[in-house]
Amino acid sequence: MHAELEYLVMRNRAEELRRAAARHRLAREASGRRSFVAKLFS
Repeated sequence: MHAELEYLVMRNRAEELRRAAARHRLAREASGRRSFVAKLFS
């Protein structure tokens, strides 16, 4: 039982980290596009 609980917590943490990484990646890509557009029009 204890091992199952640890596994669930670990799996949940891994999912949270993946979601955070995806959000970070999207934010960086959006930031890069904004700076590209800003350079285009400056």
